[in-house]
Amino acid sequence: MAKTIFQKIIDREIPATIEHEDEHCIVIRDIDPKAPVHLLIIPKRLIVRVSEATAADQPVLGHLLVVARVVAKKLNLAEGFRLVINNGPLAGEAVPHLHVHLLGKRQLTWPPG
Repeated sequence: MAKTIFQKIIDREIPATIEHEDEHCIVIRDIDPKAPVHLLIIPKRLIVRVSEATAADQPVLGHLLVVARVVAKKLNLAEGFRLVINNGPLAGEAVPHLHVHLLGKRQLTWPPG
């Protein structure tokens, strides 16, 4: 399988604006933002999508949510933010590499889709 765009960013083959990085994930600015703050929280280890995650992925999946809290606090999103994970093409998944969208700094409507 060819590398995803996210794997190329993690490997520094493609540039990105990095907001946070640790041994488990990288957080980058979305290149097509849907809100004033639109970040992608991406695990460094490839997990294709939530529906393909295993019990062994649980620590990484939990870590992504904790990182979302840390980054949201850093960016002063105390009034609210939204986390979105798309699973499959019908859900809007554009890259087959699990990632969490962190959106904020505007009123978000419900339902989202």
